Amino acid sequence: MGSIIICILLAVTFIGFIVFAMRGGSLTVSFFAMAVLWTGIYFLAAAFGLAKPFNFISDIFSTPALNYGGTAVQIIFGAWFGRVLVDTGIAAGISRLVVRAGKDRSVIATILIALVTCLIFSSAYGVGSAVAIGSILFPIMASIGVPKKIAVPVFTLSIGAAMWINSVLFVQFQPFFQGYKSPDGSVVEWGAHYLRFGTAAMAIQMIGIIVFILVNRKAIRNGQPYEVAGAVGERDWPKVPAITYVLPVLPATLSIVLNWPAVPALLLSTLLAFALTGGMKTLKGFIEELGTTAKTAIGDIGGLLILLFCLTMFQASAIKVVGVITPLLAHVIPNNEMILVVVVLILAPLALFRGPLELYGAGAATVTLLLGLGTFNAWFLYALMVIPSMIGISSCFTQSWNAWSLEYSGLDAKTFLLKGVPVAWISSVFIMGAAAVLLF
Repeated sequence: MGSIIICILLAVTFIGFIVFAMRGGSLTVSFFAMAVLWTGIYFLAAAFGLAKPFNFISDIFSTPALNYGGTAVQIIFGAWFGRVLVDTGIAAGISRLVVRAGKDRSVIATILIALVTCLIFSSAYGVGSAVAIGSILFPIMASIGVPKKIAVPVFTLSIGAAMWINSVLFVQFQPFFQGYKSPDGSVVEWGAHYLRFGTAAMAIQMIGIIVFILVNRKAIRNGQPYEVAGAVGERDWPKVPAITYVLPVLPATLSIVLNWPAVPALLLSTLLAFALTGGMKTLKGFIEELGTTAKTAIGDIGGLLILLFCLTMFQASAIKVVGVITPLLAHVIPNNEMILVVVVLILAPLALFRGPLELYGAGAATVTLLLGLGTFNAWFLYALMVIPSMIGISSCFTQSWNAWSLEYSGLDAKTFLLKGVPVAWISSVFIMGAAAVLLF
């Protein structure tokens, strides 16, 4: 009887969580509320003799957040590097190169814009960086007549492609799988093993974007120039050395080639950005730039960090309470990897609107249920949940920089979904294939 009551309570709160997340409710509030509720359900299970009490203040609301400190540092350094790319003029310099290379060739220019966006966001992160870069690239696409229904998906899908090798996003996904005891001992961690897959996934999604551009080439060629607000003119672009154009991919390169951890790779890249753009000419000027860019970057991600701290609390509570009903789950969830892969790929759009396949939504509970079984390879579960989550990141308007892109460009949400989701969805099938070969 006690087990039935616990299962009903978990199901009701789980469904409530999904509905709240999909309706655009605050994820910070929902993660914290679920941590409190599921901790309470665990202690109810203990009252029924199904579990043992524990120090929930320490184990749920303190230790997980404190242990997340290292990951938070990586997020801060990544956001800082992204802000430096924008404020030093490197991002604008790369964009200017695109205009020159694609002049009078709108289809080629659109492909180059997609590649440049991917290049910049392979290290840059956050809605602040997206706003800064989009404010440059959207006017460029408008000036060459790229229709909004094509320009916006190209921009957001290209950011999504870059996220496959962006260490800042990886370390946000990583906590979902920390502490998981994989049967084969595999551990989800940043390094060459992951980056081989991440690079392949990025390439696959970029191929999908280029195919999307080519399919729409007539609309691009026949498009009429139009204006968007806040256009950045040629006179506003600072001159930067061409050598700085490789800096966005330097952190990932250092991780792949030299096996550097994310923080020193990002720090070195940040310092090189300052050095190569004249930011170190005077000590006073350098110190001021350090302070300004760091302050802006941390402001960009302040809300994200609080959300992630609440997420760790929810994860800790979920691991505890799901352990109580694991024997029941084992009879419901299939243990065949191929069946799970097929089901997830078919249902991948459920990641949209913070649904049950989006880790930054109701998927946080879904992955916890799968982890609770303790039967799957860690990297398999990572691919199973992250691949559909990337569809949401690339093509759902609940993602902050996607929402800004729609507002800035004036494109309606329905058109955005109809154009972007198929590209991300089809790409996910091939990316899952790459994961099977390179990741798990």
